[in-house]
Parts: sequence; C-alpha cells; structure tokens
Amino acid sequence: MSRLEFRQFICRACGLIYDEAQGDEDSGLAPGTRFEDIPEDWACPLCGVTKADFEPHDPLPSPTLLGARSARPLGRGAQAASQSPGAGRPLSPRLKRPAGVVVVGGGTAAWSLVEKLRALDPHRPMTLVTACSGDRYDKPRLSVACKQGVQAAQLVKERGIHAAQRLQVRLMAHTHAFSADAHSRMLRTTRGTFQYEELVLAHGSAPRSCPGLPDELAWRINDLRAYSGLRTVLAVDSAARRTVLIVGAGLVGCELANDLALAGHPVTVLDVADRPLAMAQPEQSQALLSAWAGLPIAFVGHAQVQQARRLGNGRTALELRDGRTLEGDVLVSAVGLSTPSQLARSLGLDWADGIAVDPQTLLTGVAHVHALGDCISLNGRAQRFIEPIHRQARLLAARLCGEAVETYESAPPVVRVKTSSMPLTLA
Repeated sequence: MSRLEFRQFICRACGLIYDEAQGDEDSGLAPGTRFEDIPEDWACPLCGVTKADFEPHDPLPSPTLLGARSARPLGRGAQAASQSPGAGRPLSPRLKRPAGVVVVGGGTAAWSLVEKLRALDPHRPMTLVTACSGDRYDKPRLSVACKQGVQAAQLVKERGIHAAQRLQVRLMAHTHAFSADAHSRMLRTTRGTFQYEELVLAHGSAPRSCPGLPDELAWRINDLRAYSGLRTVLAVDSAARRTVLIVGAGLVGCELANDLALAGHPVTVLDVADRPLAMAQPEQSQALLSAWAGLPIAFVGHAQVQQARRLGNGRTALELRDGRTLEGDVLVSAVGLSTPSQLARSLGLDWADGIAVDPQTLLTGVAHVHALGDCISLNGRAQRFIEPIHRQARLLAARLCGEAVETYESAPPVVRVKTSSMPLTLA
C-alpha cells in the first residue's frame, strides 16, 4: 500500500493532524492504522479531545508531486483583487532579489500559508518576517503542558531556520515590521525597508494589558518564551509547591488553572464575572467548578484588580477594588488577547477588533495586501481559533497563485475547553 493511499484527519480543537501513514505510536497506533480502526476512546495527543472531534483533512500536494513547475504570474482572480493606483508598478531596482510574497508573522497562520503556497508554486520567492525565532510549535499546548512536565524545547516541532530551508523561504527572525505603504508596496522593519509584490499579515494577536498588572509582575503565557519562563519560576523551589494567582477565568485562564493544579500547585483564579467560563452556559461553569472540587483550585468572582505589588518576601500581593488582598508566589494575567493595529492602520485597512476582511472572500479591500489567522475579524468578531486557519491559508494560497477560489465558510468554530478534569465544548 503506498503512502498516497493514506488519509489525514485534523483536530477541530487544536489543529493537530493525524496521518494514517505515521500513526500515533505513543498511543499504541502503529504506522498505517486507519482512522476508522482507532478505538473510540482514543484522545488527541495534543489537546485531549475525542476521536469524534477530528474531520478529514485534504492537504495540498507537495512540491515533489507537482514537479519542477515554473513560477506563474497572478491569475485573473488575483488581478481582480488588485485595482488600486500603483498596481503593476515595476519593482524597485534596489532589490537584489525578487520581492515575491512577504508574510509578516511566525506562527501557525504564517507557516500554514507558506506550506500551501510552496506546494502550489515551488519557485515563488517568499520572505517571512517575524518578531520571534519562527520556531514551529502548537500554541494551544502551552496551557496544558505543565502537568506533563514538558520543557519549552520539547514543544518545538521544527526550528524556524530548518523550516525556512526546507520550504526555501527567506526567514527574517527577531525582526519587527512597524509600518507599510500600500501605494509603493514598501514594508518598513527594524532591519530595513524593502518592497513586496504581495503582503500577507499573519502576525496574530498579543496578550491584552490590564491596568494594575505591570509586565514585570505578571506572566502572560502566549508564546514559548513566556511558557519557559513560567516553568523556571515554578521550579525555583522544587521542595515546595508555588502558589499561583491567575487573573482571568476565560478559556486560557481555566486551562492553565487546571493544568497547574494537576501539577500540584495551589491556584486561585479571579474574574470580574461571577463564574468561570462566563461565555459558557451556567450549567457548564458549575460542572467545571464541581470537577475542581478535588483540586487545589479556588475561584474568586466579582474581582476587579486595583493593583499588584511585590512584597519583601518575594511574593506578590494582588489588591482588589473591594479591599480584599490575595497573595501568591506567581501571578499570571489571562485577561484575553488584542490585535496590534499599527501595521494595519499604516496600510489603511479597515479595523473592527482586528483587520476587517470580507467574510466570504477574505479580501482586505486594499490591493496586494492580505490577512489571515488571529489578526483578522469577520463581521466584527476576532477569529482567534486554530481550526479555521488551514482553510483560510488554502484559500489565500490559491488566490496568490491564480487558482480558482471558493467562497469561505465563516461559521463560528466549536470551541473545546482543554480542562482535563471536565472537558467542555462551547458553541
């Protein structure tokens, strides 16, 4: 049986792909195990949801299967989306190499697009500009990996430099893009200004700031560096468990609380709402609280933070507006995410809690500028979920290569809360 006959299935909760050819040997599934032969109680090795949460995944063919095809100009579909003054302007003679497609970002959205675009066009010049190292890892796992004792380096699936070599992409790591000019098609970065043919914004979102929670006192777990720092702090005194204060009882806050408590750290979770997971149904919140009853987790509702301050003993005091004060060894802020707007606004993009794109076409309305992933919004709602990213990347890659583009289905994804004590599914 050849590899091409095997299928792939993607987890709707975290984006992990089960490849029948590779199996899941850690779970006892040998290479070649068909999806229908997997036991029904098998769980996603990344986020823990069930087999029922997987759906068929149809990856684009690889460059090897496509053969040595030459790079193609944009087709009619892409030309129709490029109607602003300056479209078709010759590239700057200062460039030492073709500008090609420039992607800003180094996370799942950015690399998913690069993978799919490279599969369609083996020779298209591409540059990836990212403020981080560009290492590839599953971000949803950050909130559930402490209990497993996973080091930050173990979460990396592929180093950024290796992915760039494999996909023949120019990687500009640790580089900040701070503005761009849609008319001249110039991107300004901390490593200089250069021109692009097509610009893709996939820079994601960042932890939201919260008054009273200064950066030097509160951890915000949104990347590998922060996760590594938190693990280091928790292990300062291996003989004693560190008490943790988590501000924010949303999706990430609850997953972190559950994970840290299972690792043995006493946790207090605070929220302005009267229950955890306020976006869920009341009975779901109650089920979670009941599941936490046997864990060292305390929930404090109606909690509005006044300020956090460092105590002389190295602990942190969290003062609430109603006069209460809580103490802990470690303070974590999980009050949500926000999308940086500086780059988008410099391009004149519409803004609505993210880069506003057309819900059916994903067009930004500005020629040669595209966006996907956590940084976009559809009908005014941010799209900070893994599941839609692969579909967005497939559509955008096809458009950039002049392929036929289908209408994008923008139905809100089902959200799986990876609290292993009481896994929940939210509409």
